[in-house]
Parts: sequence; structure tokens; C-alpha cells
Amino acid sequence: MYISKIQINNFRNFKQKEIDFNDGINVIIGHNNAGKTNLIKALSLVIDTQKSKRLEVDDFNKNLTLAELKAAPPKISIAITIKKGNEEEPDDLVTISNWLTKLDNSYEAILTYEFFLPEKKQEDYIKEMALIADDAPKAMDQAWKVLKHNFIRFYTYKIWGGDPINQSVADNESLQKFDFQFLDAIRDVERDMLTGRNTLLREVFDFFMDYEIKIDGSKTTEQKHQEIKERKILFSEKSDVLITELSGRIDAGKQEILSYAKNTGASFNKAEPNFEGSISENEMYSVLKLIVEYETGIKIPATHNGLGYNNLIFMSLLLAKMQVNTDVDYLDTNAKVFTMLAIEEPEAHLHPAMQYKFLKFLSENKKEKKVRQIFVTTHSTHITSAVSLDEIICLHNENGETNVGYPKSVFLNENGTENIKSKKYVQRFLDATKSDMLFAQKVLFVEGIAEQLLLSIFANYLDKSLEDHHVAVINVGGRYFNHFLCLFDGEKENTIPKKIVCLTDRDPERKEKPNGKFKKCYPFEYDQDLTKFEYQTNPNADSFQSGTHPNITFYSQPIGTGKTFEYEILINNPTLDILLTDSISNSAEIKDLMILYSTAGTTPQDLLDKLNASTENQRIIDSITANATMSEDEKKKAIIAARYLNSVGKGENALELCYALQENLRKKGTADFKEFVVPPYIQSAIEELCQ
Repeated sequence: MYISKIQINNFRNFKQKEIDFNDGINVIIGHNNAGKTNLIKALSLVIDTQKSKRLEVDDFNKNLTLAELKAAPPKISIAITIKKGNEEEPDDLVTISNWLTKLDNSYEAILTYEFFLPEKKQEDYIKEMALIADDAPKAMDQAWKVLKHNFIRFYTYKIWGGDPINQSVADNESLQKFDFQFLDAIRDVERDMLTGRNTLLREVFDFFMDYEIKIDGSKTTEQKHQEIKERKILFSEKSDVLITELSGRIDAGKQEILSYAKNTGASFNKAEPNFEGSISENEMYSVLKLIVEYETGIKIPATHNGLGYNNLIFMSLLLAKMQVNTDVDYLDTNAKVFTMLAIEEPEAHLHPAMQYKFLKFLSENKKEKKVRQIFVTTHSTHITSAVSLDEIICLHNENGETNVGYPKSVFLNENGTENIKSKKYVQRFLDATKSDMLFAQKVLFVEGIAEQLLLSIFANYLDKSLEDHHVAVINVGGRYFNHFLCLFDGEKENTIPKKIVCLTDRDPERKEKPNGKFKKCYPFEYDQDLTKFEYQTNPNADSFQSGTHPNITFYSQPIGTGKTFEYEILINNPTLDILLTDSISNSAEIKDLMILYSTAGTTPQDLLDKLNASTENQRIIDSITANATMSEDEKKKAIIAARYLNSVGKGENALELCYALQENLRKKGTADFKEFVVPPYIQSAIEELCQ
């Protein structure tokens, strides 16, 4: 069995939400305050028998309206549905039999936690709330204060088994069969594990004592019990010897200590205090301390370890404890049937490689059935890269509304079949750097490394900050936007409807009629000779135009003027010499062109005459000369932009541009600062993201 879904009403940031779970690992991700911790807390309220079930006023969803608060006392309800899993254990159905709502080959059971005001107090509540005028200043604050000060103490909770309409209280005996271990983000692992005085180590020690006997398949149960019994007797005999020896050593001193009893009156009626005792195995656990022994033989107390190392040790001990809790031979009828592990931010104090390894370990542990279902909340891209898309649940909070996305369910063709190609592409793509798109509040998709590196700096020139608006800039390495848009298309179910902006180059092409192949061309060549050539541009550029889609927008250069990112930069900054980085092969030629552009009275021909002799430059000369639609200024800019584009190396130049533009930005407000014009289509994209 497994928890297949949870329905949450009026709890914290969840006003009314249903969330589906996987039979196995569930990695719950999202930006800060998306509701990840609250989701785990909601689970624990239903299933964790060790935690308090009482709640406070601040646990109610604060998006309730005044009308709703006045109509009836608010109630929190959390229902989990338990279904038949892929791998069933013999006691599964027996455990949840009293809570069944459906019994067939795929049974279902429901457990519902409710936190509510008893009926006898509801009339008083309605009367007090009616005294609050709808138009009163801070009427909502008044309503919540009435609830807090006058009624919250009367609230009670119940856990119903089966259909909650029947109000049948879930039997505690069955609830105790669930083992829900929650490791929250703020934890003191040293306090919880480092000495045998603590419960965790004590339970683990007791179970794994004489473990080589317990797992010996060649012995019968009676033989195992007899051998362990003999060891216990031997330990008792040895401990009695130690106690006797210790008593002898203290005998003289004991007489002196107890002499005070006579003087204080503690000795009377021929009775006086004395010392006697024995040592049990459990008591001996307290002297055992966790250490780390290196291959060299050096032994270091675990208290000297880093927090990350100790967190791993603690989680290992916790898994060992869960193994103890399910052992029928050890606990008999008290053994747990269904084990669940919830870990909040396991990446705390763990370096990236260890985060990846830890999630892989949890997957293997699940396969061995030591833990039946696992819930992990995380901000770590390394953890998400360690699991499949099928195991990820995305929470996204926008304007107080929590949305849930399931990446496993969004890759569908128009006919409803699974788009395996896109799913596999995204799965391969989501490494530790690119999975940031799942955590950010907004995403800016770009085609290449240059855009990825420079867009944040461009925003700074506009007095904007992509970082402040929690925008992730993701380089998709081409025009492969559609694969990723499957995750975010707000018009479809199970997606993550966050704000998405795509920057794509116009990339004009032409081919000779009738049977030529499309080849890249310059914007000033586009539609120049319709009798000889057929023309086209990047079809993505006209997708999802502004205002046509609820959360996805594409931005590109205008047809006939735009080509690539680098071309567009020079078109808008034809005289900015800081753009001529060291990696540009012919920076001297381009510098001369910039000077000519700045010189009054120069013509496009003056710039064309400066071009070095080459086949590509001759093509530029011919096309510019033949173009009858461009202005003189447009032609001059196009010449500079074309030469820059043909001379730039993508990756290296982008890094150099980053440095040059950042250095220039630091000079803002001084005479040395040089104006940089952000291309209009990029400016529009940034402004939309930074609203």
C-alpha cells in the first residue's frame, strides 16, 4: 500500500488543494514559501502518532474571506487516500480494513484529520462574529482576534477512518501500525544520536545486539533464543563480579558515608541505608559513544565531525531504527506495518556530490523495502538531478494561490499519447545547473551561452535585477523550447504555470528555387530577390506573442532587421568600442568601421570600402549595395553588425563581454561611463520578467 494523495483544506497556504503522490519516492520542490514544509506537516497531522495534533490560529489559511469567517467557524481538514501498491505486504489490507471506502483489486482507504470547533460553541461564535461590521477598519484582523482569544481553546481534533461523513473515529491500534519518521530542516543531530543515553541509539543497539545470531539461517528460532539467553546470563555473571569488586573497594568509604545517616536520623527501627546494584545491558549502552575510526587507526569523537557528516550518520541510524520497528520477531504484534520517511532539506550541510549519492541511496533503500514510501523536500538542484521526472512534485505559489505540477504527466501529444521524445530530452537536460528552472519563480529561456551569461548584466543596465525577481536564465542550447514548455504551459493540466519568457533569434534563411537547401542569410538579404530565392525565419519567433498566452511569451527581433543576439547588440551600439574584446579576430577593421560611422558625412560606401577582401565581405558589399529599402544609417549599422557577427567566438567572447560591460557599469555616474543600449526585444523581455 501507499499514500496516493492528500486533500488539504484551510491549512496554512493550502486553501483547497489535492496533491498526488508516487508509490515510492516523492521529491517535493519549489521556491521559498511555496508550501513544501506545510505539505509534510499536513501529512504528519494525519499519520504521525508521536506528534501533537493541536493547532493554532496561525495554522488556518489566511485567504479566507470575512464572509466565510462570519458564516461558520473555520475548520481544517486533511484527508489521505491509501491505495494498493505495486508491492503488497500480507498485513497491509488488514491494517487499513476499518477505513476502506473501496474494496476490489485496487482497494482504497481514507484517513481524515479534522480540527474544528465543537457544535455547542458554534452559536456563540456566530454571535460574536456578527458584531464585527463588514466595513469596519481592520475587520479581518478583528475576526481573527476573536477566534484566537475567545474560541481557539475550545477547538478539538479527530481522525476519522473511512468516509468522513460517517464520523467513525480511526482505531488507535491500526494507526500505531504506521511508522512516520520526520527529519526536519532544523535538527540537532548531536543531541539525538551521539551517546547511548538517547532513545535512537538505545533502540538500535538493543535490536542489533547479537545480530549475527538473529540472522543465522542455519538455526531455529528456539536455538537463537537459547543462545542469546546464555549470553545474557554470562553478561549478568560478569557484571555481578564487577559489582562485587566495586563494592569491596568502596566498603571502608561506604561506612564513613553512611555514618552520617545516624546523625541525620535516617537510621531508625534497626534499618539503615546501604548500597547494592546490578548492571543491565541497556544501562551499558549509555557508556558507548559514537566515534569515527580512520584506516590509519586514528579514532575521532563524532562530535568533532562536520554537520554534514553527522547528518548522514544520523539518517543512517534513523533508517536502522525503522528496520527495527518493522521486525515482527523482535516486536511481535507491536511491529510497524507501513514505514514512511520524510526528510526536509537533506542537502543541509552536504556538498553537491554527497547530495546526489544520498538520493541514489534512498532509492536503493526503497527497493529493499526498509522504507515503503519516502518524501523529500528540497531546494537542491543536485537532488532533483538524481531522480527521475516521475518522482518530482513541483509546488508554485503565485499571489497566495498554491499550484501543483507533476512533470511526469505533462509530456503528451495532441492525441493524448505520451511524448516520449520530449520527456527523455528534458530528463537528460535536467542536470544540477539547469534544473534551477523548477525552483525559480520565473524562467527566461535563451538559445545560447552568450545570452545566458549576459542577460543579467543587460538587466542591470536597465536598472532591473533578474535575481531580485527570482528569474532563472536557462540556456537550452538551440531552439528546443517546446520540450521545456511542456512543463509550464498554463493552459494544460499538471503543469507549473509560472511566468515563462523565451528569447529566440530571428535567424533568416534563403534557398535557391526550385530545389535548393536553406542557408543562413543576412537581414538585409531577406526578401531581396523573390524570383530567385525562397525565404524563411525561425518559426519559434512568432509563437506565443505578448498577450496571447496566460504565462508564456516569446521575444525576437523584427523580421528583416534581426539575425542573432550578437548582431543585434552591434546594430544598437554601432560605436561602442568596449564590445571589441580580445577574442575578436579582426577588431582593428571593426574599430575603423566604428570611427567612420561616427564621422559626419560618411556613406555606406565609405564603410564598404574599408572591408578586407574576402568572399563573405564581397557578399556583404553586393547585398548592401543592392538593397533599396534600407536607409543610409541602417546600412552603415548593418555593415558593422555583419562584420562583428562573422568575427566573434561565442563562448569566449561572451565571457569577455561580461567583464567589459560590468566594468563599464561600475563607472556609471562618471565621465568614463559609456552608454550601452539594450536591444529593444531583450528590454521588453526583461521588463516583463521584472514587473
